[in-house]
Amino acid sequence: MDLNNEDFMRLKDFLDAEAARINNVGFIANDPVQFPRQFERLQDIELVSFLSATIAWGNRKMICNNCRKMLTIMDGNPLDYVMDEAYELLPDEMNLHRTFFARNFKYMLRGFKSIFSDYGSLHDFARCHDVGRHETPSWRLVELMQQRFSEANGGLTDSQCLPTKLANTALKRVNMALRWLVRNDGIVDMGVWNCITPAQLFIPLDVHVGDTARSLGLVNRKANDRRTVLELTAILRQMRPADPVIYDFALFGIGIGDKYLAPSVE
Repeated sequence: MDLNNEDFMRLKDFLDAEAARINNVGFIANDPVQFPRQFERLQDIELVSFLSATIAWGNRKMICNNCRKMLTIMDGNPLDYVMDEAYELLPDEMNLHRTFFARNFKYMLRGFKSIFSDYGSLHDFARCHDVGRHETPSWRLVELMQQRFSEANGGLTDSQCLPTKLANTALKRVNMALRWLVRNDGIVDMGVWNCITPAQLFIPLDVHVGDTARSLGLVNRKANDRRTVLELTAILRQMRPADPVIYDFALFGIGIGDKYLAPSVE
């Protein structure tokens, strides 16, 4: 990005205003973040955050309907469902969301059971492995989760559940789940983790966010990949060093008006 200071501040003010417009309680009802917010137990929040984020691609109404489907399958009690291994009774070919099937769901839950059994929570797993000390905590966390998930599934990997090409992946879905778990402004995101700080988060980069960032001159690269995530987040950190990913709300919201905002309840 090549802007003089005046233009940079003008752009920051615009993004701040857009972030404030979208980052309000009216956003929750039409977003997958509503599902982990239904729980109080940390492990339930973690499970539902990752499951909801994992299927967060495509039509938003379908995403939310299929998040509800997963919660129904788990009888509204995700942790107990996982620890009891009730998922093993599901037929592999049951469709849960587009190309995400029960076999993928089972793969994830076996991995979470392994982590919960040994560490108590995903947060404590991340803390015990010093994920927060890593230059790119989200990629390091996925690397560690991949190892545990693979071990719990007979050595197999499943890119429907966790990206496998970590050198290149934008890690959009995991970065979104971590935004929910780590950001702590008390509005949309839940802030239940402290082993990673909001300053260490990375922008959840998808096609719309990437196109918006390019249209604003924040980045020039055409690929929505890891390098673009690093470059874009570095620019956003210049605007808000302690909380760069608040601008995910702005980059998502620009151009959509109030389409995804339900009436706020005071």
